[in-house]
Amino acid sequence: MTVNPTTAGASEPQFPLPSILTNPASAPPLLIAQGAEGRLYKTTYLVPELACAVKYRPPKPYRHPLLDARLTKARLSSEAKVLDRCARDGVPVPALYAIDAAAGWMALEWIEGAPVRQGINEWLGARPETDTTPDEQVDQTPLVDLMRRIGTVMGALHRTGVVHGDLTTSNMMLRPWKDGHTGGGNGTVLDGDVVLIDFGLATQSQSDEDRAVDLYVLERAFASTHPRAEAHFEYVLEAYGKTFKKAPSVLVKLADVRMRGRKRSMLG
Repeated sequence: MTVNPTTAGASEPQFPLPSILTNPASAPPLLIAQGAEGRLYKTTYLVPELACAVKYRPPKPYRHPLLDARLTKARLSSEAKVLDRCARDGVPVPALYAIDAAAGWMALEWIEGAPVRQGINEWLGARPETDTTPDEQVDQTPLVDLMRRIGTVMGALHRTGVVHGDLTTSNMMLRPWKDGHTGGGNGTVLDGDVVLIDFGLATQSQSDEDRAVDLYVLERAFASTHPRAEAHFEYVLEAYGKTFKKAPSVLVKLADVRMRGRKRSMLG
């Protein structure tokens, strides 16, 4: 989904809200993000102290109602199964609180913190404009630590038989460390546990090709969004290899995927 803070919560919905967002016990819903397929709201679940995210796929007027209802139900049900599988296997993802696939919504744990994309951009932009020190001479330890944490989470995800399908640094959150944790980040904006979010395009797959494409999409996301951090992507793959025993065959396939990507770029 695309975050749109300028309009979030500023306008009335053009379609009826799902019942969970109209429950008197819930906090007034705040529109956080919206995309072509759905909207993401922040509200509360069961008690005022428990923040949650509600992902809602409203009816699509351009589709036949029966087809639209079947697609919505199938996609939400598939996403819920993926999240459940990840949670059972210890992959850091939002907990699933409730779902009504027929009505087009699911309620998820609200992940506190900032997107990885924001953290990296803030860290890269923290140096003053007058600092002309080459990047390679600046202490890269916090960024390397983060890249390794990303690789570890990716290995755990693929080990459980799930491919994300839309891996970008916008679909990863940096959740604040738990009390007493002294992990990587060294007291910077790169601190926190990496949590994967937005599994709308995820599938359950054991294919090396699918896993390699997952890694390639993330690698290209770094190239386009964080070009100054792209050189450190090797640490993602290093940690991935240490976490996932089938990584060697996936990395061989990744080389093939890269080659095909270069050929497509050359041919336009």
